[in-house]
Formats: sequence, structure tokens, C-alpha cells
Amino acid sequence: MKTFGGVFDIARKKEEIAEFEIRTAESGFWDDQKAAQKLMREIALRKEWVAAFDKMEAGSDDVATLLEMAEEAGDEETAREAETEFKKLAQAVEDLEFKNMLSGPDDEKNAILTLNPGAGGTESQDWAQMLYRMYLRWIERSGFKAEILDLQYGEEAGLKGVTIEVTGPYAYGYLKAEAGVHRLVRISPFDANSKRHTSFVSAFVYPEIDDDVEIEIDEKDIRVDTYRASGAGGQHVNKTDSAIRITHIPTNTVVQCQNQRSQHKNKAAAMTMLRSKLYQLKMEEERAKKDEIEKGKMDIAWGSQIRSYVFHPYNMVKDHRTDVETGNVQAVMDGDLDDFIKAFLMGVRSEKAQKQAAG
Repeated sequence: MKTFGGVFDIARKKEEIAEFEIRTAESGFWDDQKAAQKLMREIALRKEWVAAFDKMEAGSDDVATLLEMAEEAGDEETAREAETEFKKLAQAVEDLEFKNMLSGPDDEKNAILTLNPGAGGTESQDWAQMLYRMYLRWIERSGFKAEILDLQYGEEAGLKGVTIEVTGPYAYGYLKAEAGVHRLVRISPFDANSKRHTSFVSAFVYPEIDDDVEIEIDEKDIRVDTYRASGAGGQHVNKTDSAIRITHIPTNTVVQCQNQRSQHKNKAAAMTMLRSKLYQLKMEEERAKKDEIEKGKMDIAWGSQIRSYVFHPYNMVKDHRTDVETGNVQAVMDGDLDDFIKAFLMGVRSEKAQKQAAG
């Protein structure tokens, strides 16, 4: 297992932890709360890496010990136990290797996920609600936390739109693979003639930006509207006139929040969403200047679906970017998205490596 130390750069992470912890002991460290908290998060992320590696190293030693015992005693039961532990260890190594790929500047951040149904009224709105459930399941099984920032119900069924804050280390790194148009083919439950329908929902994913990232928003460039939360209500929607919609006039970027119980909190959450969207626009503009954004633009363009979910005349979910597919539609709708996400992220990493080699 020690051979993986170089791959994961554990020695460097330990050096950085020591350097950072020296800074935390300096006089006046907590005078700047934001800077202090950012550094503490950096320490925590590196310690998470070191702990995971130490756990793998200990697991490797345990497997070696079990194999040695099984060989000396000729014990098949111990050999089977060693095989089981080895499989667990191999999976842990694979998971950490995959996490090591999430090295983008924003990958470790929280994410903001927005689902918007396309044309098609109730059909697309119902599909949006199905995807909303799917992502909540994936968020839960992945160990992240979800907070609903905005939820708008359709008139008959489904959702007109939903915005979810996903918190946890590398939430954006994983979820950025889901940005794009998701296409559903099924026999419509809303069609009395039981005809096959195609529906589209667009998923937008943004990194949640820390306060220390400089995104200037001039008050004169925004319009703030208040309104009453609409829809079926429930635990996620407030019933007072405290819902907030903010429009950034220069870019025509619109965000809204109605989940919090006060206008002040809704405005604060909406401003966080706006800063994240404007940051994403800024990053895309910079990448476009280097001609590195063209493929991404095609991937997320309306009508250029990244994945198809077919419920009829057969069962299949296929990602058009990676050709990964499965016939177990129910598992996918229950949040089993890891194969799709990993394949996409590994493909992105491979493309970057090829460009670097060629350049």
C-alpha cells in the first residue's frame, strides 16, 4: 500500500497540515474569521485524505497477516476471510483513486443543483419531479446533505422547477457530471390514449462560492422582487410573502428562494445562488477564451441531451457522452448514478491528459 503514497501525494498533504496548524497557533489567527475558517477547512480536507490512506494501509497489513495465517495453518476459512477483506480493500483503493481525480479548482465545494422542465407542460414537469427524487436519493446514499432552496409545483402534477443546495466535500466535483439535458421516453400516465411521449429536463450545476471569492455585485444592477410562495406547500415552502426573486440585469440571470421563513434569510440564500451563477459565467468566459469550453457548451445546450431514460418499449438508461448504459432503470431512478458519474469524470480527466501531452 505504501506505493500509493506517491499517487495520492500523502507526504505533501501531511507537510501542508503541519504548516497550516503552525499558522493556527499564531497570535491573531482568529481575528479574520473568514480566513481562519477557510484554513480550518483546508486542514480538515487534508486530514480526511490522510485518514483514508492510513485506513487503507492498515487494511493492507491486516490482509497480509490473514494470508500468512491461512498459509501457515492451511485454514480455508481464514483464506476466505482474507479474500473478502482484500475485495473491500481494493474497493477502498478504487474509491480513493477516483476521488483523487477531483482536482478542479471548485471540485471540493458544495454544489447548487437546479432542475428546469422543458416544453411539454405536465409531462416535463412530472419528469422534473422524478429527477428531483432521483437526485435526493443519490445525495443521501452518497453521504451529502440536501437543502431545498426553491420548489415550485406544477398546476396539475410535477414541478415547474427546483433548486437544491448540496453540501459535503466534493459535492460539486461529482455533480458537475450531471449538468445537461435529461431525456425521458415512456408511455404517458397523463395520456388517455396511452401514447409514447418524450420529455426533457435541464439540470444546471454550480459550485457554491465562498465569501472570499471576489464576485462584485452592484446594488443598482439587481432587481429584487418579493412574492408569496406558490404550490402545494408542505415543509419546504413558506406560506408568507417572504419569497425572493433577484434579477441580475446585465446578465439577465434570475434566482429565487422561498424555503426560508424570513425575507432576510431568503434574500441571503438567493444572493449566494446569484454569486455562484455569476462565478460560473465568469469561469466559462475565461475557458472560452482558451477554446476549451466548446465541447461543454454542446453538452449542456438545450436539445442536446446527455442521457436518455427509456421506459418503453424497453428499459434502458444510456449516457450519450460515455456510452455507459444499464437496463436496471429502477436502480438508476433510486439514485444509483455512480457508474455514469465516474465514467464521465474519467473521460474528462483523460481528455485533459491528452491535451497536456499534445501541448
